[in-house]
Order: sequence, then C-alpha cells, then structure tokens
Amino acid sequence: MIWLTWRQFRTQILAALAVVAVIGIYLVTLGMQIRDKHDSVLDQCRSHGNCPSLLASFTDQFHVQVSILGYLLIVIPGIIGMFWGAPLITRELELGTHRLVWNQSVTRKRWLAVKLGFVGLCSMAVTGALSLLLTWAAGPFDQVQADRFTPIPFAARNIVPVAYAAFAFVLGVTLGLFIRRTLAAMAVTLVLFGVVQVAMPNMIRPNLVTPVSSTVKLTPTALESLSFLGQYGDIGGLKVPSGDWVVETSPMLNSAGKNIGHTAMYANCINNSVQSSMLKCLADADLHVEVKEQPASRYWKFQWYEAGLFALVTAVMAGLSFWRIRGRLN
Repeated sequence: MIWLTWRQFRTQILAALAVVAVIGIYLVTLGMQIRDKHDSVLDQCRSHGNCPSLLASFTDQFHVQVSILGYLLIVIPGIIGMFWGAPLITRELELGTHRLVWNQSVTRKRWLAVKLGFVGLCSMAVTGALSLLLTWAAGPFDQVQADRFTPIPFAARNIVPVAYAAFAFVLGVTLGLFIRRTLAAMAVTLVLFGVVQVAMPNMIRPNLVTPVSSTVKLTPTALESLSFLGQYGDIGGLKVPSGDWVVETSPMLNSAGKNIGHTAMYANCINNSVQSSMLKCLADADLHVEVKEQPASRYWKFQWYEAGLFALVTAVMAGLSFWRIRGRLN
C-alpha cells in the first residue's frame, strides 16, 4: 500500500521537492545577506553610534523580502490542503479505483491510514523544511523588529506552520470524503482554511493565555509606532520596546487617569498639520494608556499551544474520515 501510494503521488512529491530546493537556495542566500548586513550595522553602531537609524535602515532593506516569504509560508498549507488533501480520496471515488484496492484484501481503514500517513507526513516535511529555513534566514531581522507575535511572523516561523500543514491536508481529505466532488472539496477547503487563518490571530490566539495588564507611557517613540490615532483618543498598533504583544489598548489617559479624547488640549494637538508637531504636543502632555498584553517570554508557550490546538482538531477530523469511510462509501 505504501508503494502504491508513492507511485500515485510521486509526481506531486518530486515537484514539491523541486520547489523546496529553489526556495531553500534563495532563503540560504537571503539569510547570509541578512547576517552580513546585520554584522555590518552592529559594527557601525559600536564605532559611530546612531544605532536606531542604522537598525531602521537594516529592517527597511529586507522588509519586503521577509514579508513576501512569510505570506508565502502561510499560503503553502492552504495549497497543500487544496491540491493534495481534497483530491486524494475524491479522485479515487470519482474514478471508482477505490473498489479495486478494497478487493485486493486491503481494508478501508488501512487504505485511508496509509494515504493519510504518507501524504500527511510529506506535507508536514515540506512545510517544516521551509519554516526552518525562513526562521533561520530571518533570525537577525526578527531580533531587531522584536515583534514575533505579529500575525504573519508568528504563523510563518518555527513549529506552527507544520501544524497548519497537517490541519489543511486532513481538512481537505475530510471534506473530500463528505462532499465526494474534487472541485467542490478544493474550493471549500481553501475558503475554510482562509477563515481559520483570519480568525486565529484575531479571535483565538489572544485568549490562549490570560493577558497581563500594565501601563505604557506614550513617549515620542511609542507615539511614532502607532498605526491609528482616533479623533477621540483611541489608538491602534502600539508597540513596546520589550517586544510584548499588546492585545488591547485603552484610549489616551492623562496623569489622573482621565480620558483626554474630548478635551481641548487633545483637539489642539491633533489639529497640527505637521505630524512631528502633533506628536511632540501629545508627548509633552504626559499621557499613558492601560494595556492588556502577552509578554514576549510567552512566545514559545503560544507556539506549542497553537500547534497543539491544530493537532487536536486534525486528529478529530481524521477520526471523522475513518468514521465516514467505514461502510459508508461504495
């Protein structure tokens, strides 16, 4: 059965290995470039100072490449689920070839187990190899950025992508067994995986562990990091130097703990047409925000928790597949 599965799937596996080889060569090259530039920047910091500007220039230089590779690694599990998982069984069902195998003393459970195990392990190995290479290549970049909890870097580094690959593959197989039409199963797999990828960082991941509460002073550096500054003191995208993940942020508060969003002082500050003047006005007002955050030290705990959650869901779906195939297909 293993040999038969290899014969049926060898073209896809060899194509995947070729893709991994090409991307792997690029990642190794990029990783060496990032390390050489990082070492050069550190030398200049020690010799001439001006480290913040030099480090900002360093991250700007490689931001596009690292970001594109991160998005690619998030997409790959979805592609695996769509093109490897969904057609794996539906193709056999549509062609009727599953009956031939079952008449050769191979049980349905064994047939499904071999296909799930062999192709599933290949899916995890492909994604794991790319994740390992990207994690290594982007190491100095991630260290300077200090934002490993950001959705794209978190989902494209270390062990989580492997769990995504197993989940997406088994999701495709399970949907194929229930839908029994290849194109429909592929489409539904892609949609559901996309929904999960959106829901995970926004709804589930922030609550895997209870966040801690703290106060963050709105220094000029903190204000410059904001991605959103509302009309009534609401802010978004706050980054803290420690690399902690800010999950929830209060409106801007003054030293007495009062919301300054409706005050004349705040209105005067944000009415400045020059951004630097506006930020200086707010920084001089001694403002702060109350935040709920996940400490950077919890990064690996979140990696293991999320990987474990996807592993559990994958196991449940695999169980559904065995239940579905047992006497319910002909």
